[in-house]
Amino acid sequence: MKKIVLVLFIGMLGISLTAQDTAAKIEFKSETVDYGEITKGSDGVRVFEFKNTGNAPLIVSKVSSSCGCTIPKKPEDPILPGKTGEIKVKYDTNRVGPIRKAITVISNADTPTKVLKIKGEVKASGGTK
Repeated sequence: MKKIVLVLFIGMLGISLTAQDTAAKIEFKSETVDYGEITKGSDGVRVFEFKNTGNAPLIVSKVSSSCGCTIPKKPEDPILPGKTGEIKVKYDTNRVGPIRKAITVISNADTPTKVLKIKGEVKASGGTK
């Protein structure tokens, strides 16, 4: 009886260790997007590209911004291992001044929280602020 319990215990331990090897991994092409100098009212949409370098489907569960002037959009479908995805970010370019915002990405990856950054400056049209 003890041998059966021992064999079952070792078998369950082996299964749990194998299960831990299966994880999604998120790798961003760049964790910062630089808008540079853009004019007021110009296109404020930029894209963060990433790849799932793990061996399990990657699910981005939440993407949030540090302020209401930045609207991020997460992928709706899981990203399969080896495939790429993108997070679109739209900044309100009607706000003149420097851009320094953070976008928080929450997923089932081995590093579940990533902070992305956007930076740049919105210049008033006509050269004055």
